[in-house]
Amino acid sequence: MNISKASNIVTITGNIKSVHDYQKIKESIDSLIASNKTIIINIQDSISITSSVIGYFTKLVQKEGIDVSLKVGDASLMELFDDLNLVTLFKVRKR
Repeated sequence: MNISKASNIVTITGNIKSVHDYQKIKESIDSLIASNKTIIINIQDSISITSSVIGYFTKLVQKEGIDVSLKVGDASLMELFDDLNLVTLFKVRKR
């Protein structure tokens, strides 16, 4: 998994599948929320996402008041967010 940042946009390529991936995502986003209250996360090709990342995104929205928007590239991941009723919370859209 690789992460790149530009302004308030985080782009994730590769599969999100480990605790290490969660830590990289958290560090990247934490560095942005100090100066941005709106974050756009592009998950380009991951087919899954760990529960720890979902929990972190939920905390950002519900406890920290961060406006999180997810753009996903894979239909399976989009379906997962839909099954978990998280499409509205994270403003999930298909890329």
